Amino acid sequence: MEGDDLKTVTLQIWDTAGQERYQSLGVAFYRGAEACVLVYDITNQRSFENLNIWKQDFLVKANPKNPDHFPFFVFGNKLDKAEERKVPIQRVEEWLQKNNDIPYEETSAIEGANVEKITEGSGAKKFGLTENKKTYKGKQGRCC
Repeated sequence: MEGDDLKTVTLQIWDTAGQERYQSLGVAFYRGAEACVLVYDITNQRSFENLNIWKQDFLVKANPKNPDHFPFFVFGNKLDKAEERKVPIQRVEEWLQKNNDIPYEETSAIEGANVEKITEGSGAKKFGLTENKKTYKGKQGRCC
């Protein structure tokens, strides 16, 4: 993309870590969202099982016009602890398929591994960001 095809957008990431005390803020956080990123811990089966709850909660609170085609993205975090994996890849793939083939990537926030994939190159295309002629720029760095 070049010239007039480029558009600057603001990417806001709200990490509530699934804490109940933030539940009442959901409507304000989600209103007007154009996509939703769900993150679970690959070493924690319960966090994976919560994906359905988090997805449904988002849809209820965001109330998008077309919920069946709303863009979701899923990240399995803690790739740096892959040897402690509790959620088999096959189970993840089955869930993604049942949920309209949501794009998926595994990351490590600690190591910064694959975090940039949603904003750069083939990752942006995989996640459909270039289809809307939007360019997302992310910051590399450490988290958590």
